[in-house]
Amino acid sequence: MPDVLSPRAILERLVAFPTVSRDSNLPLIDWVEGYLAGHGITAQRVPNEAGDKAALFAQGGTAAEGGVLLSGHTDVVPVDGQPWSTDPFVLTEVEGRLYGRGSVDMKGFDALAIWACVEAQRRGTARPVQLALSYDEEVGCIGAAPMAQRMAAELPRAAAAIVGEPSEMLCVTGHKGGFGFDVDVRGVEVHSSLMHTGVSAVMEAARLIDWANLWNDRLAAEEPEGMAALFEPPWTTLHVGMIEGGTAHNITAGHCHFVLTFRPVPGNGVEVWEPRVQEAVRKQEAAMRSVHPDARIDLARRYDLPPLAPEEDGAAERFVRQITGDNGTHVVSYGTEAGHFQAAGYSTVVCGPGKIDRAHKADEYIEIAELEAGQAFLERVLDRLA
Repeated sequence: MPDVLSPRAILERLVAFPTVSRDSNLPLIDWVEGYLAGHGITAQRVPNEAGDKAALFAQGGTAAEGGVLLSGHTDVVPVDGQPWSTDPFVLTEVEGRLYGRGSVDMKGFDALAIWACVEAQRRGTARPVQLALSYDEEVGCIGAAPMAQRMAAELPRAAAAIVGEPSEMLCVTGHKGGFGFDVDVRGVEVHSSLMHTGVSAVMEAARLIDWANLWNDRLAAEEPEGMAALFEPPWTTLHVGMIEGGTAHNITAGHCHFVLTFRPVPGNGVEVWEPRVQEAVRKQEAAMRSVHPDARIDLARRYDLPPLAPEEDGAAERFVRQITGDNGTHVVSYGTEAGHFQAAGYSTVVCGPGKIDRAHKADEYIEIAELEAGQAFLERVLDRLA
């Protein structure tokens, strides 16, 4: 039987895999699967359609209902162009902090969850620790939904699902959802001196992006109502983070692509916004075709992340509060995979070590004390499952 690794040692292994969302996560999944197998735990994979990525789930301890599901994602955001002080894919300790890409978002919790799953197996807990590791969370929480559905169908039902995004170990019971659209604007290329006879895809895309800006201004000026007031900011936000298009500065752009994303407050989801987006696209496309009939705009749904809704007397919330002693009301504006687990029928909360404001930045880190606090939390979880 292989050595039992500490959470820190597991984290060191996980950070060393450069699982940026654009690349495969299979080397990391191979390692986790092998490590679990060495401790008598059989893992199941849920691959993507291309076969170059996979989610993984497993359970340690007795196969019974009433266990705890621990969920994390394996992918990380890119480090391109960021001024790192250390190698982002080598876990590096400096003054009580562990630096590395994904250390806080969220391989720190992944390491803790893997450790807890193995500990449940070693201790033979009466109820299991179920482990769920996904792919492509950073590009729309794509890998979580099929994994959650498989787990619900194939494993004994867990009483509580804990998604370990960094929340300073506070019990988060609600978060915004998210959805996005791929927008492909097809223009007509002409010499820019005759731009009135062509259609610039870049400039037409800019009109749609300004439509989003105007909505942001309008929503920010409204008085928040109900649960929306708990969020920061307390309104739905529209965002375009990247745009690409055009051939040369003196040619009207034949193509432009951008992704329009939304982080909605409760009650203001895709069912509200998709008709608005479609109407804006239709109007813009009609104006473009009045210049040239070949111009068009293609719109496609990119992803749809359900929000996490507070539960009435939720089992997961009750369980986590009993362990942490935290009785505050906490919601977050970032999205997580918790909404997918809740949609699959699990009582779900977000609770994990570290602070979200360190995520996605150069010199991302988790404090050693935070990792230790996460381990202490899971020790108490194991005690309750024993």
